[in-house]
Amino acid sequence: MSLESLTEQLKSQAALNPPLGYRVLFDLGEEGAILWDGKETPAEIAPVEVNGIEADTTLRISPDQLGNLIDGSLDPTLAYMTGKLKIEGSMGVAMKLATMLGD
Repeated sequence: MSLESLTEQLKSQAALNPPLGYRVLFDLGEEGAILWDGKETPAEIAPVEVNGIEADTTLRISPDQLGNLIDGSLDPTLAYMTGKLKIEGSMGVAMKLATMLGD
């Protein structure tokens, strides 16, 4: 999946939910990164450079696996337990985001 399509899918999910209240960085490795700034209303979600970004939580995941999380074909807990998803920072924020993406 492309960075642009993932960004649009995340924007769609953010629009369906109340404000997140945190900044989450999706580090997609060589493909780039997406910042979900949930401190803004409406949430600002856009591709960014990883360096110098401050986020409450960083999720390291491949673009394909992120697409699977968004469309519901990959359970966030299973992704974390199998190493497909790595979390740095607040686990609580990651869990709140997982609930939002599951809607």
